[in-house]
Amino acid sequence: MSATAVVTGIGVTAPNGLGTQEYWKAVLDGRNGISELTRFDTSRCPARLAGQITGFRAEEHLPARLLPQTDISTRLALVAADWALEDAGVGPEALPDYDMGVITSNAMGGFDFTHHEFRKLWSQGPEFVSVYESFAWFYAVNTGQISIRNGMRGPSAALVGEQAGGLDALGHARRTVRRGTRLVVSGGVDSAFDPWGYVSQLAGGRVSTVPDPDRAYLPFDSRACGHVPGEGGALLVVEDADSARERGVTGADVYGEIAGYAATFDPRPGSGRPPGLRRAAQAALADAAVAPGDVDVVFADAAGSAELDRAEAAAIRELFGPGGVPVTAPKSLTGRLHAGGGPLDVATALLSLRDGVVPPTGNTSDVPEEYGLDLVLDAPRERPLRTALVLARGHRGFNAALVVRAVPRS
Repeated sequence: MSATAVVTGIGVTAPNGLGTQEYWKAVLDGRNGISELTRFDTSRCPARLAGQITGFRAEEHLPARLLPQTDISTRLALVAADWALEDAGVGPEALPDYDMGVITSNAMGGFDFTHHEFRKLWSQGPEFVSVYESFAWFYAVNTGQISIRNGMRGPSAALVGEQAGGLDALGHARRTVRRGTRLVVSGGVDSAFDPWGYVSQLAGGRVSTVPDPDRAYLPFDSRACGHVPGEGGALLVVEDADSARERGVTGADVYGEIAGYAATFDPRPGSGRPPGLRRAAQAALADAAVAPGDVDVVFADAAGSAELDRAEAAAIRELFGPGGVPVTAPKSLTGRLHAGGGPLDVATALLSLRDGVVPPTGNTSDVPEEYGLDLVLDAPRERPLRTALVLARGHRGFNAALVVRAVPRS
């Protein structure tokens, strides 16, 4: 096999679009998916906004037997996997079961499911707790349910790295394909918008309390005051390029190549050593054999707080030079999706390479000059694109970087 890992299918469940095409149109149109959270009474919460997926009815997409045993995050993941496999043209008999694996990331597990069962435990007794609580809460459940539903018995894994975890999963999927597995479904999906899950996110101290959905999450803006949590993400079909060709996939059907990946961890606070994001980006570029001047666009982590934005801007500026590369953060329209954020950015980057357009950073308008960023604002920027760098940082020091590259369309 070629040891080249390419993406042949994308499935998206995002606050501003269900399905890849609806999401991509929303991104280019600047449609905001952030609104007031409606799943429970938030009147006593200091923040009331979320990147909430609306209009999703699991019973329209999944068999009834799966509904009692799945959290909303798993339902979204199963549907995203179905859409990605359909997009890639992978059916039940496409490949032998041990030639297909599943590698996902999840930051919060089945929060809504497990807290619903906890309420039954406390108020009714243990005999009322669902037997599915034994696994529906678990971080690996999305990997397990996708593999069972699609008969994928090859090498599989689950990774936990908060916002960076989704890129870690895709990097591991690339490694798995290069080691001989022909196809891996990979990415991340998260959701935690029950009362306990939402409050746990607020407890981190980085969630914006601004009530206006168009002003609450402003990455790299002088008015940045925190982020808005979101739900959803993306799952991708990652294949060996030669194997994909053997089953009839042409260059026109391939979104791009996962060309490089790296991860680092920040030094302990107070050590005086710099954060690890720049090292991750440099290592990912080296892994892809790409020089900084070859990168056409950077999809930023975009934390939305002044301190973290300033640190990321410095890493990008030092690597590419002031204004040296277009930078974008389309997650400003969805909120930060935890394990789903990185894969959704990778999906967006691949669509950008396909269509030759850099999506804008919604709502941000006043970027401090000291940041030295060429942040794409207001409207999409059309330009030839071949290589994109995607960055992600997780709470408490996780860093990940992934390089995607266009492939010949013939």
